[in-house]
Amino acid sequence: MSDTPIIAQTSPFPVEVVEGKSYFWCACGKSKRQPFCDGSHKGTGLEPVKYTADASKKVFFCGCKQTAKPPLCDGSHSRL
Repeated sequence: MSDTPIIAQTSPFPVEVVEGKSYFWCACGKSKRQPFCDGSHKGTGLEPVKYTADASKKVFFCGCKQTAKPPLCDGSHSRL
C-alpha cells in the first residue's frame, strides 16, 4: 500500500463545471479518467476528493497531485 500519489501530468486539468454538480477528483494519479476518479485508488490508502461546483465556470483541477488545496491547482506543478 502506498499513500504517495502518482503525478498524472505536470499541468492542471481545465474543466467546465456545472453549478450544484459534484465531481470526484482522483487523488492517487492512477485513474484512466483524469482528473476524475475511476476507482483505481483501491489499495493505495488514498481516497478521491469530492468537489461540488458553486457556480458554472471553468476550474483547474490539479494534475500533479501535489496541491495543498485539493482538488484545485495551486501551482505546485511549477516546483516539480
